[in-house]
Amino acid sequence: MSSPAQFRSHESVRDSSRTATLHLKGGREGFAEARDFTHRVLDGWSLDHCADDAVTVVAELASNAVLHGLPHLSTDHFDVRLRLSLRRSHLMCAVTDPSDSPPLYPHACDDLREHGRGLHIVEALAEHWGWTRRSPVGKTVWAMLPTRTPSP
Repeated sequence: MSSPAQFRSHESVRDSSRTATLHLKGGREGFAEARDFTHRVLDGWSLDHCADDAVTVVAELASNAVLHGLPHLSTDHFDVRLRLSLRRSHLMCAVTDPSDSPPLYPHACDDLREHGRGLHIVEALAEHWGWTRRSPVGKTVWAMLPTRTPSP
């Protein structure tokens, strides 16, 4: 798959029919690719009813990785991985970046603030969310979304 020169991404070979990974390298143009990738994967898993929430969560996690996880790295070294995993009754959305800093969850949410509400949005849409340190460096921020079909 090719993209503009400053942005390259590639989908890994699926680990299984229930896992898909997208490696993003480049500038913020990767957000559109992450959203498109999420739509394609969920369509393939017949989870269209989860797409809006999943795309929102993926966009928030990816933007946090770029804005906070890579603030001092040049775009040539941008390396973020999106992993979608289908579990028994949940979709796991996980974004890994090279920063060891924990995600920042603002305690006070000002409705008029332009930034700083991403993890509040993730928390509102996900049944569970959290983060884990990676070895030797980095972290993964994840969110679990329910996959059950909404009742009429």
